[in-house]
Amino acid sequence: MPKTKDFYEVLGVPRTATQKEISSAFRKLARKYHPDLNAGDRQAEARFKELSEAHEVLSDTKKRRLYDEFGQNWAAAQAAGAEPGASRGPGGRPDAGQRVEYRTVTPEDMEDLFGEGGGFGDIFGSIFGNARGRPRQQPPQRPIDVEAPITVSLAEVYGGTSRTVELPGGRRVEVKVPAGVKEGTVLRVPGLRATVQVAPDPIFTREGKDVRVVVPVPLHVALSGGEVAAPTLKGGQVKFKVPPETQNGTKIRLRGLGMPDPKGGPPGDMYAEVRVQLPVPMDERTRKWAAEQPI
Repeated sequence: MPKTKDFYEVLGVPRTATQKEISSAFRKLARKYHPDLNAGDRQAEARFKELSEAHEVLSDTKKRRLYDEFGQNWAAAQAAGAEPGASRGPGGRPDAGQRVEYRTVTPEDMEDLFGEGGGFGDIFGSIFGNARGRPRQQPPQRPIDVEAPITVSLAEVYGGTSRTVELPGGRRVEVKVPAGVKEGTVLRVPGLRATVQVAPDPIFTREGKDVRVVVPVPLHVALSGGEVAAPTLKGGQVKFKVPPETQNGTKIRLRGLGMPDPKGGPPGDMYAEVRVQLPVPMDERTRKWAAEQPI
């Protein structure tokens, strides 16, 4: 039988080497003889096996002390319950030829040795597998999504809508636009990233969840107070009261008539901006009244 090499000689370190020196030596040699870096080289594979066995023993304090005392029969001594430092008796070391046990280094051990930036993580994972013994698999690559804008009206944003987009290759996908969605929101469906664009509205102006609408108010209503109507995003009109002596540009809050909240919160409000209208052409009574007012 070929003579088993001394573990210290395998790693090229003296018996007085520190744990750090042992790990450093193994790290250097393992990089040189790793099977994945020496494909088809059986000598390199056998050398790497020797290095792994030597490091597995010498990097463990108790196993190293048993090895220092019992040599290659350290495993048999350990199985027999021997403790480091125990007397070996007149027969000296246990008989040679005992079976030596070893284990391969785990990916976690190798990561500790080579560090995260060593570039060996994928190599070790492909050889040793994960912690449960299954080969590590590369995650499937996700297809690149097509990016496209979709334009909707403010009224469609208020009630929610959908758009059909044709992807390269002819496949069509439907994009649901939730009620109250904000401009610039990216909606994702398989194969598509759709950016919402809201077209300008001729009547309403959006301000967050709130909307603003300009409402014509006759002069006499602005002065004496009264009731007027304003359009709404959901269609139709809503009537509201204008207090007496309301100034031009005053905003009257109409609760709950703004944009819905896409997250399910309370809706925004609608602000009716008063635009006072002069009676043109003025009748004789109004003209006389206006002339009598102080400047």
